[in-house]
Amino acid sequence: MHELIRILCKFAFQNKIFMIYISRNAHFSAAHKLNNPKWDQEKNEEMFGVCANENWHGHNFDLTVTVKGEPDPETGFVMNFTDLKQIVNREILDKVDHKNLNMDVDFLKGKMISCETLTIEFWKILDVEVRKATGDRVSLYRIKLYETPNNFAEYFGE
Repeated sequence: MHELIRILCKFAFQNKIFMIYISRNAHFSAAHKLNNPKWDQEKNEEMFGVCANENWHGHNFDLTVTVKGEPDPETGFVMNFTDLKQIVNREILDKVDHKNLNMDVDFLKGKMISCETLTIEFWKILDVEVRKATGDRVSLYRIKLYETPNNFAEYFGE
């Protein structure tokens, strides 16, 4: 009986799924303004403060992209960090860095450019690209975006 338990425990450990989370940090600078076109400037300024400045304002954003998956037995990687970096750079940073988010970024046109909106829109793009690059073996887990050192939004795809 003890031998059977030992064999079952060994089998369970060898076949255990190890869910690992890896993250890539990135930085970009961009301008935007918060403005509800249904409101006059006074109401926008009341609601959004300096973020409703008619002449825009900017941030130095810090982005963390976290993916999850099982390590590949051949490489030991959940996902090659270089591949994740290339996806984040190509799909997000190249499109938003040193841009006016309200005017220059196609996937943000017509949207309220809040930190929350950015995390959702980044998710929509990166989730598809990560799954495609890994044959659906890895999925996006979290987008975390710092607008300032004290203010950030997190999105888990829910």
